Formats: sequence, C-alpha cells, structure tokens
Amino acid sequence: MTSDVGILVNTAAAILGIVVLIVRFRVNPVISLVVGSLYLGLATKLGLDKTVETITKGFGDIMAEVGLLIAFGVLMGSILQELGAIERLVKHLLKLFGPKRLPYSLALTIATLLQSIYLDVLLVISAPLAKSAAKRIGPLGTARMATAMAIGLECGIVLMVPGVGALALSALLHVPLGKMLLWGLVLIIPTVLIAITIMTFLFRRGFWNEAVDEQQVVVAEAVTESVAVKEAVTVGGGGTTEVQRTGGAGDAAEYDETGQPPLFVLFVPLLSALLLIGFGAIAEAADWSNKVVALISDPVVALLVGLVGTCIVGRYAMGQPRVEKAIARGFKESGQILILTAVGGSLAAVVAAGGLGDILRGYFSANHVAPLLVVWVMAAALHIAVGSVTISAITAAGILAPIAPALGLDPVLIALAAGAGSLFAVHVTSNTFWLLQSLMGQTTRGALKSCTIGVSVASVVAIVLLMPISLLF
Repeated sequence: MTSDVGILVNTAAAILGIVVLIVRFRVNPVISLVVGSLYLGLATKLGLDKTVETITKGFGDIMAEVGLLIAFGVLMGSILQELGAIERLVKHLLKLFGPKRLPYSLALTIATLLQSIYLDVLLVISAPLAKSAAKRIGPLGTARMATAMAIGLECGIVLMVPGVGALALSALLHVPLGKMLLWGLVLIIPTVLIAITIMTFLFRRGFWNEAVDEQQVVVAEAVTESVAVKEAVTVGGGGTTEVQRTGGAGDAAEYDETGQPPLFVLFVPLLSALLLIGFGAIAEAADWSNKVVALISDPVVALLVGLVGTCIVGRYAMGQPRVEKAIARGFKESGQILILTAVGGSLAAVVAAGGLGDILRGYFSANHVAPLLVVWVMAAALHIAVGSVTISAITAAGILAPIAPALGLDPVLIALAAGAGSLFAVHVTSNTFWLLQSLMGQTTRGALKSCTIGVSVASVVAIVLLMPISLLF
C-alpha cells in the first residue's frame, strides 16, 4: 500500500513539475516532458538504465506508429498552402453557403478537411479571410466567425485524423487509424454544429458586446507585420480577382486563380487518402480480408498516395520549384510536431512502467464510476494546467493506456473522451488564443468568450454526445 501511495505521489509530482516548467519557467515542452519522465522513472525505482531505456523505447514506438503519418500530412498541407487552396476554398464556401451559414461551413471544413495543415499556418491564412467575411454576416459577424474558427481548429486537432492529437491518441491507445477516423467524424460533425449554434444563441441574447469585445481601431501595424498577412484585391480588364499572401502565412508567391486547376482537383489527393483509410476500417469491421485492400488502405500507404498526388497537382499548377519550396517548409514545420508527439510517448511509457496502471486498474475495478467522464475530467484538468490541447491529450492517454482494458471500453472511446476533455478551457497560455485575438480584431475579453468559452462548450458537447455513442459498442 505504501508503495502504491509513493507511485501516485511521484506521478502527480512529475506531472505538476512538467506543468510548472512549461507555464512558470517557460521551458520548452519537449525538455519539460523528458525531465518529468526522468524524474518519474528514478522516483519509482526503475533505475537509471531502465528509465533511459523506457524513455527511448516510448519515443521510438510512437515515432514508428505516427512519424511518417505526421510528416506526410504536414507536407500535403504545405503544398496546398503554397497553391493558395485555402483562400480559394473559403471564397467557394462563402459563395456556396452564403455569409449566414459560413461559420458552420468554415468550421466543419477546418475541423475535417484541413487538419493536415500546420495549425498556426492555417490560422494565419484563414483568419484574415474570416475577418473579412464577418463584415457580411452582420453585427455579430466577428463573434460568430471567431468562435467558428476556434472550435474548428481545436476540435480537429484531437478528434479528426490526420490531426496531430488524434494521431497521437490513436497510437498511444492502439486504436486502428481508420476506426479513429470514422468515429472521430461521427463525433466531430454534430459537436461543431451544436457548439456553434449554442454560442450563436448566447451572442444573440446579449453575451457579446461589440463596444468592449471588439477592437474599435484597425489592428496595430506591429501585429499586421508580425503575421505578415496581406490581402490585395484588384480587378483587371478581364475581371480577374487576385489574392496575395506574403510573409508568415507561408511566403506564397503572387496568386492568381486564372489558369489554376478546379478547386476540387487540388483536394482530390487528400480526400482520396482519407477515403482509403476509412475504407480499410469498414473492410476490417466487415471482416473482409484482401491483401490489395489491406495495402492501399494502410494509413502510411494511403497518405503517401495522397502526398504523391498532391505533388503532381502542385507541379502542374505552379511548377516544380515552388513544390520543392513548399516541401522544404513542411519539413521545417513537422520537426517540432514529431518530437513533441514522440516525447509524449516517452512519458506514457514511463508512466506505464512505473506501475500506475496496476493501481488505477484496481481502482476502476472496485468502483462503479462513469469511466468516459473520468477520462474527460482528467484530460480537462491537464489542459487547464498545461494550456496545450495536444500535450494534455497525449499525457492523459499515456496515463490511461495501461488501464484501458480495465475500463471495459473500446479504446477509440477512451481516445475520443481524452480528446474532448483536452479541449476544455483554451486560455491565455495558448498561442491559438492570442492569434485569434489579434487576427480577428478582438479584445482579450472577446477572445475569452469566443475562444475559451466557445471551445469549452464544444468540449462539453463532445462528451455528452459520446455517452450515447458508447452504447453502440
């Protein structure tokens, strides 16, 4: 019993130490997670050799499962960014659904289709377009568009493949990626729609005050220069609309839709990859065994097919030099994501080796609790402390992985519950919070409403929806 108490105390101390290092001392999350893993291994008497071995093995196991998937997804997103596909997509959504339905259509598109694009890049590119479109919606345009952006961006990370958090959760909890994709899609669509509807209802009942929630002056030049996003619209003799993006949005060269492939063609490779992964999950559920199907629906092969197809489309649309430039930028963007995800796997491995799983397994066996709600609360508490959706989801999954069998739940439900919990209370420690605040022309108070409360509503909606979904398993 004393040993059990020691393991619980040291695990809590390790997690608290990681939080303090990240939040108070601004230590890089990768370094913080490794330091926390070392402490936990030594404190639980794994020994120095065993601790280092466990850390490196956990790192390698996660990298083996999701390393190529993350890299291929980011590279596809980088090429689509260089092609100007996001700008064209937002314009198309505005034309197709109209300004009133744009918050729903944009949020769903970001949450499902655009998760291969690095979060900050996606935000910097799409936020100015959303801000411009907000003027056409009406008095609550900024509130609705900012909320839709926040909900779409954050939900997609942890609930939808190939979001980085979703890939990590899938790997840590040993959930087939196709299964994660299909059930994530089932959960994320109603979550996004319901959450935006709830927030829109609140805004219309006086929850949003333009005088104090929106900046009453043009965003400062320093902010504009720091994100380096410039939109120049000109109409020539032929009626051509030209949109230019420079600087932090990816250094995309001057973009002209004239002569470009149809928008659908730009996304065909990515859509094909996701469909192949989903088809593989359906085939597995139907117990249909076929070597060819197994090969092409393997997530690594499917995303490789998508990447090759995107390269071919990019080469045709803008030439090989710009494709190579986009790929080089994609490698740079994927580095931090890969290392952070893999180090999260290191912590998960040390937690499992330290014996926490056995203790919690006994607890869950002896107590009748709502296990999905416990998972959600654990991830939510970690996110409030750490301030990172991805890190909190990975840490929660690492703690829960050893006890998944004892919970009596399908691992995909645990993954989705951890992802939903990690969305709760996106606040001032999040880079996404400040980018949305500045790019959407909000005050800090406004961002607390649209981002913090909006995404928290989505978090609660997701776990409420997941409860009845779990009855299908």
